[in-house]
Amino acid sequence: MGSEGKIFNDKITENIGKVIVGKETVIKYLLTALLADGHILMEDVPGTGKTKLAKSLARSLSVGFSRVQFTPDLLPSDITGINVFDRKENDFVLRKGPVFTNILLADEINRATPRTQSGLLECMEERQVTIDGETMKLDVPFFVVATQNPIESAGTFPLPEAELDRFIMKLTVGLPGKDEEVDILNKYMEKDPLDTLESVTTAEELKNAREAAMKVKMHESIPGYIADISQASRNHPEISLGISTRGSIALMRCAKAYAYLSGRDYVVPDDIKAVAVPVLAHRIKLGIGIGNPDKVIKGLIAGIKVPTEVFTA
Repeated sequence: MGSEGKIFNDKITENIGKVIVGKETVIKYLLTALLADGHILMEDVPGTGKTKLAKSLARSLSVGFSRVQFTPDLLPSDITGINVFDRKENDFVLRKGPVFTNILLADEINRATPRTQSGLLECMEERQVTIDGETMKLDVPFFVVATQNPIESAGTFPLPEAELDRFIMKLTVGLPGKDEEVDILNKYMEKDPLDTLESVTTAEELKNAREAAMKVKMHESIPGYIADISQASRNHPEISLGISTRGSIALMRCAKAYAYLSGRDYVVPDDIKAVAVPVLAHRIKLGIGIGNPDKVIKGLIAGIKVPTEVFTA
């Protein structure tokens, strides 16, 4: 089972690499969140490839893709859908919104009002949407990739802690180095490589990968290690709001998925450490004057005793 996970990771990473250069770690985190049945928040400056990354993932997996540009005048019904009167049918018919897809890119989510942002919460948490009292299940998988621009605050509505907690990971794509940028320029010299990108897996393979990832074994000491991290965050002098129980579950699920994609059918403490910052940093609230949650999480984990049992398959 473990080798299947690495093969799954490698072929998708290689395929997306035809469009997105030098972001293997970010791609692995995306796949980790997808297999863990979560959602991603990507915070970065414009032009780093967030949209292309989401589109490339959808193309590689051969699943549906929709994009919504969030603006202050966007309504919840613009996302979920609305019943409109059809004169030919002489009845109301449902005009489905963009959430009826597999991968939804919620671009600049913090530009929408809190009311509209909350309209997405039921979809993310319950995998369903309610329109005029009728509840409908969303497609499987349903994976939200939300983006926000950290350098522009005018006309934005910051995501509250309760909403941030719904995202299983928060990622930053980052700008490329010189060699990577030269490679990008060469790839885009004549055409956009996304136009010819083909899928490398099927919906059935994705379904099997998600099921296999959640069957990855976890030594009895690992849940205790995760709980130690969560408890430490709730008693940390620099943290005013620690990790929730939802955060602990997210860390466990992501560690399983990350282990599977790494080619193992069991979790080791290094899997916890590998996913801890993207899973936990956005879930904590720091005290006044403390501004780097990534460093706080790294320091917190460094001070916690790591289980030393022998981990085997």
